[in-house]
Amino acid sequence: MRITLVAVGALRGPGFRAACDEYLTRLRRYGEVTEREVKEAGRIKDVASRQAVEAERLQEALPDGATIVALAREGTGWSSRDLAGRIERWRLEARPVAFLIGGSTGLAAPLLARASARWSLGPLTLPHELARIVVLEQLYRGWTILRGEPYHKGR
Repeated sequence: MRITLVAVGALRGPGFRAACDEYLTRLRRYGEVTEREVKEAGRIKDVASRQAVEAERLQEALPDGATIVALAREGTGWSSRDLAGRIERWRLEARPVAFLIGGSTGLAAPLLARASARWSLGPLTLPHELARIVVLEQLYRGWTILRGEPYHKGR
């Protein structure tokens, strides 16, 4: 299975990078996992224009034929077991899966509409660096659930 995490903005600070790298290393035991960063359109003040520019950059970074999962506050919250089930379905579909994390203004509506699923990490506002870590950790957790490994202690 090929997973790509595509995010607006670079990770700032060594702690975020170290945490992401730890989960990327763990995830690569289960398949090909890559991370792509696109530049923020921070100088553009108009929200719609900024989102449009970032959406173009995100779309250019998407793998061909990928199932798109957009991280969005208005999406659906998934339990770790729900995510494990989705990972299994995506694995059986044998298509790449791309997780999109927007910038500070979120993802543009056309990009959200293009997504196969919208995943909400909850009603909290998270910095994109932290959202990346949570997504990678949950993907790792999902794989360990599927493999029956002892990492996940939940029900």
